[in-house]
Amino acid sequence: MSAAARVAELTATFAAPSLSVAWLLCDRHPADRVAFTVVDSDSKASTLTFGELAADSHRCARALQGLGVGPGDRVATLMGKSTDLVTVILAIWRLGAVYVPLFTAFAPQAIALRLEGAGAHVVVVDPDQRHKLDPGPDMPDDPQRRIVVTGTGTSSTGDASLADLVAAASPEPVPAVTTSGGGPLVHMFTSGTTGKPKGVIHPVSYIAGWQVYLEYGLAVTQDSSYWCAADPGWAYGLYAAIVAPMAAGIPSLLLSGGFSPETTWRTLAEHQVTDFTAAPTVYRGLRSSPVPVPQGLRLERASSAGEPLTPEVNEWAGSALGLAVHDHFGQTEVGMPLANHHHPELARPLKAGSMGRPLPGWSLTVLADEKDEPAAPGVLGRVAIDVAASPLMTFGGYQIPGQSDAKFTADGRWYLTGDAGRVDADGDFFFSSRDDDVIIMAGYRIGPFEIESVLAQHPAVAECSVIGAPDDVRGEVIEAYVVVRDGHDASPELAAELQLLVKTRYAAHAYPRTIHFIDALPKTPSGKTQRYLLRRRRRTELATPEAR
Repeated sequence: MSAAARVAELTATFAAPSLSVAWLLCDRHPADRVAFTVVDSDSKASTLTFGELAADSHRCARALQGLGVGPGDRVATLMGKSTDLVTVILAIWRLGAVYVPLFTAFAPQAIALRLEGAGAHVVVVDPDQRHKLDPGPDMPDDPQRRIVVTGTGTSSTGDASLADLVAAASPEPVPAVTTSGGGPLVHMFTSGTTGKPKGVIHPVSYIAGWQVYLEYGLAVTQDSSYWCAADPGWAYGLYAAIVAPMAAGIPSLLLSGGFSPETTWRTLAEHQVTDFTAAPTVYRGLRSSPVPVPQGLRLERASSAGEPLTPEVNEWAGSALGLAVHDHFGQTEVGMPLANHHHPELARPLKAGSMGRPLPGWSLTVLADEKDEPAAPGVLGRVAIDVAASPLMTFGGYQIPGQSDAKFTADGRWYLTGDAGRVDADGDFFFSSRDDDVIIMAGYRIGPFEIESVLAQHPAVAECSVIGAPDDVRGEVIEAYVVVRDGHDASPELAAELQLLVKTRYAAHAYPRTIHFIDALPKTPSGKTQRYLLRRRRRTELATPEAR
């Protein structure tokens, strides 16, 4: 089957006028096939078959139904990766309700924003996260909110126990609830890279794009041992680790707890992982760790998404893993439209710094800055999606009307990703920066990512971020914020080395005029650097007399 035919088939399946989400993700698969392998913090693994998941989610759905949950209701989880998590998610969809994922690293204020924004009045929470829901300055009291606690321990007064609710529930399957491809599936929020998070409601048809990504971008098959290490509190982790594998009937591995080099290497080795995908920070963490690469790895394909992949990762991966990490590009709003494909029919030699080519079902270009027409090859512009030519495009706007006006061109043809980049004559896309992050210095348009990529190659640099700071003569000048790796000293000599590195490896005019050494970069909870906070901080500093 051609890629175009496969896109058409999946689009028809998930955009049907009448469908059952639970059937598409679980019930149609062989009952004895493994759906998930969950590895706990002690490296003990347990498996969950599709048959077990179906039975457990029916009971869980009965329990939620007893709390009044029905079609269209928002149900949130504040849970770590576990069999309980996937069971609750599927139970929500069995009832035709809408899932609201919450990242377990969120503080109360971020949780409250999402609960209130989505209108979620039922929250399923792990015991170690329960305190974040206590009323306080950052968590307004909601008398209508029902809190359901997982585990077998005692719960706070007024809370319900998930185990008790499930034990008391009828074992009879809940009646099938049908919806349409346009029906709401997930209510989540953008990461807030450039400002306040915005609500995005994913329709059921959004799943098709993720299954296309799983099959063509990642090239995961039934023969794969597949692990997506991203957290399901965010779109990439939810869809790449849970939803897309379920849709394809492919086993997926979930590792409880946070990242550590030791547990990552051990899991890759013990479970003979062949297909691995994670954020660039995971690969950088492995690269900088003294923990040696274990013997006996079976890794065949490695992928990265969530933020741009800097070149030093593949310099390391080539020797340490014997393969290259493929960079992929996506957004909460649209899914994954660009990839350096692993699928043998679409794979091409990797180009350093490239985020790949459009996946099947997507059409993208780079628009000129001054008009809504494609820019010439190699010219920096606005990365955009051709809406009419992209059958996997489901995003029509944010939850609040008007917030997405600037995301589309006036004629509605182009969706503007908000990223600056370029596309070469071969059709490979290269990320430069967020539109707001482009630096204009003495008439030059400079993307900070390319400078960051050079700085990151210095052995003393753990992390870095480049911004444009106001300058009376040039308009803006380049400045860099650098986190120094353990064992190295932040010094004027190091600053001079970094400036020379950029001059010699990138461009003589585009070196950072000032190097700021800091302990940590400001980031969103998902780990994306917030350059706009660094720009705001620097402008405030320069506005004071002592900073001049």
